[in-house]
Amino acid sequence: MAEADLDVVIRQIAKAQNKSLMAAVKKRRDQIMARAAKAKDKETRDQFRLIAKSTMELGTAAAKRLQNSAQNTADSYARAIRNAAEEAAAKKPSKKVPKKDA
Repeated sequence: MAEADLDVVIRQIAKAQNKSLMAAVKKRRDQIMARAAKAKDKETRDQFRLIAKSTMELGTAAAKRLQNSAQNTADSYARAIRNAAEEAAAKKPSKKVPKKDA
């Protein structure tokens, strides 16, 4: 592999982090829902269900923020590399043939 584009690597890492975060959120939600199922009265069961719902919403929001941040970072990096390449090409001196005085 010659040279990895870091913006692609950033996106891949963010995708993996997003998957693991969502898996953890779903696991936590399921644990809370299990507590709701074991609850003795309706009020406690409803409270646990509300907590589970809030956990899922907050976890999803965190995952979205993580994904958006990674996308912005990857786009910014790609743009910076592209601009640097353009500047380097512009600064590259063209070969001039020296004039000979006769």
